[in-house]
Amino acid sequence: MRGIEAEQAVLGSVLIDSRCLGAVARVLRPQDFGLELHQGMYRTILAMDRAREAIDPVTVKDRALKAGVQVSRGYLVQLMDVTPTAANVEEHAKIVREEALRRGVLELCEHIKAETEAHGDIRALLTDTARQVAQLQEEGMEKDLLSPDEAMMALYRHRERIGDGTAFVRTGYHDLDERLGGGLLNSGMYVLAARPGMGKTTLAINIADRVARSGKEVLFVSLEMEPEQIDAKRVARETGIPADRILMGQLTEEEERSFAEAADVIRGLTVHINRRDTATVDQIERMARQVRGLGLIVIDYIGKILPDTRGRAPSRVEYMTEISGAIKDLARRYRVPVLVLCQLNRAPASRADPRPILTDLRDTGALEQDADGVIFLYRQDYYNETKKTKKSDLNVNVAKNRHGATGDCTMVFDMEASKMITSQYRPVARRKETEQLGPTKQTWEMLSEQLTVPFDEGGTT
Repeated sequence: MRGIEAEQAVLGSVLIDSRCLGAVARVLRPQDFGLELHQGMYRTILAMDRAREAIDPVTVKDRALKAGVQVSRGYLVQLMDVTPTAANVEEHAKIVREEALRRGVLELCEHIKAETEAHGDIRALLTDTARQVAQLQEEGMEKDLLSPDEAMMALYRHRERIGDGTAFVRTGYHDLDERLGGGLLNSGMYVLAARPGMGKTTLAINIADRVARSGKEVLFVSLEMEPEQIDAKRVARETGIPADRILMGQLTEEEERSFAEAADVIRGLTVHINRRDTATVDQIERMARQVRGLGLIVIDYIGKILPDTRGRAPSRVEYMTEISGAIKDLARRYRVPVLVLCQLNRAPASRADPRPILTDLRDTGALEQDADGVIFLYRQDYYNETKKTKKSDLNVNVAKNRHGATGDCTMVFDMEASKMITSQYRPVARRKETEQLGPTKQTWEMLSEQLTVPFDEGGTT
């Protein structure tokens, strides 16, 4: 039963997110599946992948039936329903492989018993048994090395993903994406670092919304701000009403209308905000499992993540190194970029040129080493008390980029409106018809009768 459940989880994972098929194909062959139906489905999916066809329940059912595999759409949907996330597909694939080897050993034992009782040539049987045992041993060993063909095929697959736009996630800011080489690479960890008040959270929220607008699901883990504060910034960006007035002030009738229009659109963006005010990396991973079709994880910020001390008393550098490594593993396991915010210490302010540099991350353990990219924010007016303005030029510096070039770009930071503006900016707030409002397709009046807001439960979940 364990093997069948694992087979269902593997197939369900591929249907949820076909990007994980490469990892599955490195471990499993069609004959490793115990059920003939699952073997046929897996062969069909592999053939579709080779033909670069879209893989989803509808296309798989159609292609499978043409290949003589009798599978219903209901069963395909069931496979997805019993699979909460595609993130654990490699573990499930290993279980399927182990069960296949177990069946192989049992079949070999039965073969030896039958041949022995039949009084066949015992020396030939021993030779054949040794050959089959060696074959099972070879199949049971984890493959740590890729052949030259396999390594080059991995690069070809990556090139294909670049072509269809699935190799990376665009931030929605053209200049920043250009500096990054196209966007945030899947499985990459990116650090967004600056002194307090530079605009880290605002930029992260803007990126999250732009990614969501492109059709991807985003997990936004805020360990510093309440969910209503985050949404106030989002509404402020689209209406121009200062976020502090949205949170604490009275609005005019016209502002109330603008607020409602922006709120209707923003709640339709697939940005999932956490309830917890504290979290470990393991808890963040549990949140990620709840988001199907996850495209980006944002963590605000790394200094607030709780270490897993387990009775130890590690130094700050030690536990920051552990947390950094765990976030990197999270990105690779879910095959999505993780944008993690980092607050710099006062070192930049003590220099003649306060622009942040990579050595400012030295007290954050292995964060710089683990990061695929480091992005620094800098505002000149931040250090000039006599020239405080509502709008400021924001220097965005890609100081490290493991997969591309480094360089700067400039945005305009509207602090009152919580908005980062470039020439590519397009407001999203537009009044929509009732049937288009939000993912629930319900009006505010309908929601108010059934929606409970659980943010006053002391951060438990």
